[in-house]
Amino acid sequence: MSLFPKIIVNSCFLFAFSNIFCTFAWVKNKTMAKKKILFINQEIAPYVPDCDMSILGQKLPQTMQEKGHEIRTFMPKWGIINERRGQLHEVQRLSGMNLIINDTDHPLIIKVASIPSARIQIYFIDNDDYFSKRQMGTDENGEEYSDNGERAIFFARGVLETVKKLRWVPDIIHCQGWMSAVVPFYIKTAYHDEPSFANTKVVTSLFTKSLKKGLGEDFKTCVEFRDAKAELLQSYKDHFDFEELSKLAIEYSDGVIMAEKGISSKLIKFASSKQVPLLDYHEDFANYFEDFYNQICPDEE
Repeated sequence: MSLFPKIIVNSCFLFAFSNIFCTFAWVKNKTMAKKKILFINQEIAPYVPDCDMSILGQKLPQTMQEKGHEIRTFMPKWGIINERRGQLHEVQRLSGMNLIINDTDHPLIIKVASIPSARIQIYFIDNDDYFSKRQMGTDENGEEYSDNGERAIFFARGVLETVKKLRWVPDIIHCQGWMSAVVPFYIKTAYHDEPSFANTKVVTSLFTKSLKKGLGEDFKTCVEFRDAKAELLQSYKDHFDFEELSKLAIEYSDGVIMAEKGISSKLIKFASSKQVPLLDYHEDFANYFEDFYNQICPDEE
């Protein structure tokens, strides 16, 4: 074989290899594109006792941050949280707003703390009436609070108003726990024209942890805010309970994750009927969740 054909063969090989490498690099870059992810959690360890929800509440933001994504994380400032031990302090520039729930003004207080071992910062939504002077979903005697619905509404609006003040625009909002279940509804209605959330996608994680009692006959009225009208909830029962609240989160989400085994088959069936993308339970969640984020919120061309 002469030298000239060899040069052509080698050139063709290098050209083909170069194309393959560039294609791989492009695909990898598309897959690994970094996102801004807002985590709205009901529970985060170590501020509350360990359970599947609270452990995931810490590990998920930590893992996504380690993968290079930009995160913000919120949770309620439950009364069981020891502020001195957790080194919480109030953020004056973010506090001071009043939110009207059920015709009553409720001051919004924002506190912040860090988990050094996880290298993540947590924002806490606080209010004397709803959080700091109370336990979590139940009181000291194990009785569920009759205004848990109002508490969830205050928490949802408190988080979204605070994110606006931060002037931070999330690509994805990931909601975990019934306490955050009103957020998807608000994002798609009351806040859909807000620059901070106009293009935001919402993901909801489903857990087995639930409420036993209802959220009150006036939940539909209390949840009204701007374009979040009660008539949008006509297909829901007037007596809102945990199942109705979960359905509300599912219907207004762009994707749903089964965060534990044993999720209600009714809720899974409801998500399927609404054609909401579903991610099955995976113990090794990190890559599955990240891939799901990319599916729900694909990168721009």
